[in-house]
Amino acid sequence: MQNILFILNEAPYGSERSFNALRLAINLNEQEHEATQLQIFLMSDSVSCALVRQKPSEGYNIQQMLDILLAQGAQVKLCKTCTDARGMTDLPLLEGAEIGTLDDLSLWTLKADKVVSF
Repeated sequence: MQNILFILNEAPYGSERSFNALRLAINLNEQEHEATQLQIFLMSDSVSCALVRQKPSEGYNIQQMLDILLAQGAQVKLCKTCTDARGMTDLPLLEGAEIGTLDDLSLWTLKADKVVSF
């Protein structure tokens, strides 16, 4: 089993970087020839990807994509420093997503077979 860490930094909408990262993560989970364990660490403006009740007017829905990944067994953590800075630490998050720390990211990085940053 491969352990792959995704580090996201971009806001969920406005640029497609977070969207493309989550597309790749979902696709990796769908590959039949190799089992993967995905960990997704949201930093900077990407912490808003894990907020509930997203209602994009058209196109992709980041909340749904994270819900799919969580249902597939991915772990999702948000940088506490980043959520604090944006006043988001006490806001409701997607079920299964949790606030993490730089120590969590460091441990995930050390244990990862691959690290992908968007």
